[in-house]
Amino acid sequence: MRVLVTGGAGYIGSHTAKALARAGHETVVLDDLSTGHRKAVKWGPFVEGDLGDKDLLDKVFREHRIEGVLHFAACLLVGESMTNPQKYFWNNVVNTLVLLDTMKARGVKHIVFSSSAATYGNPEKVPIPEDHPKNPVNPYGESKLSMERAIQWYGFAYGMGWTALRYFNAAGADLEGELGELHDPETHLIPLVVQAALGQRPSVDIYGTDYPTPDGTAIRDFIHVDDLADAHVRALEYLVAGGESTALNLGTGQGHSVREVVASVGKLCNGQVPAKDAPRRAGDPAVLVADPSKAQQVLGWHPLHSDLDTIILSAWKWHSSKGRGAK
Repeated sequence: MRVLVTGGAGYIGSHTAKALARAGHETVVLDDLSTGHRKAVKWGPFVEGDLGDKDLLDKVFREHRIEGVLHFAACLLVGESMTNPQKYFWNNVVNTLVLLDTMKARGVKHIVFSSSAATYGNPEKVPIPEDHPKNPVNPYGESKLSMERAIQWYGFAYGMGWTALRYFNAAGADLEGELGELHDPETHLIPLVVQAALGQRPSVDIYGTDYPTPDGTAIRDFIHVDDLADAHVRALEYLVAGGESTALNLGTGQGHSVREVVASVGKLCNGQVPAKDAPRRAGDPAVLVADPSKAQQVLGWHPLHSDLDTIILSAWKWHSSKGRGAK
């Protein structure tokens, strides 16, 4: 298939573009490079532009004869969403409507959407199944849920097939070393801890030490980015084969605390990672762990690289190689 990857110059989008190409698909990346990196686009044509640009989007669909869409483009910082919700609803929700309208006009029937565990909010039970109540506690999660609902209703009304992949904490780097996680500013835990261990930043802040968890720090379900990429390819091929539209969790079903991550990185580098306790961040639940059984059943997907040691080692290699992790 000829697949449009929105946000394909970003962290997860670029890894998925590589996985698509390996599976024999043709990729076209659309990205405004506000957070993505041109050098991460290595598989297929690249179009620099705004997803909200209707004329540009129509041109991309027409000239590249797009047959399916993987939709990653979005703002994704929880803290920023709490202070600037306008940016999140405009960029995430409104621009998704422009994309869906273009798909409708061009007769494109398949979309895989990069959703989030943030749609659940504070979990009522753990691990979290897909039918768990959706009560986002920040505008980022609310925008992702709004995007899911729009895609669902477009699918119902216009015959589009969709999968919404609610992943938990994406982490790690391409196991072949071609791609990795490089945000500015960096907000994700594992690269922050690795960078602190490498001396690329003075220390890492541990946000919240009074959560109702065994060691007082937040617990998250970390999933390797290569496993996420594999799930996106499987989800697209599932839709093309006639699979029913659905939402799926992507996670391991196991959680690790912030202090566990810091300790694991310290073990890898045979030293102690400089870390400081800090207050909780607004909008952060104490525990987020997936029930991934539905994805395993529907897609035949199983995370192969998502044990914590593999994730951290791949991140370590990426950030330590040629200073790519330095700010």
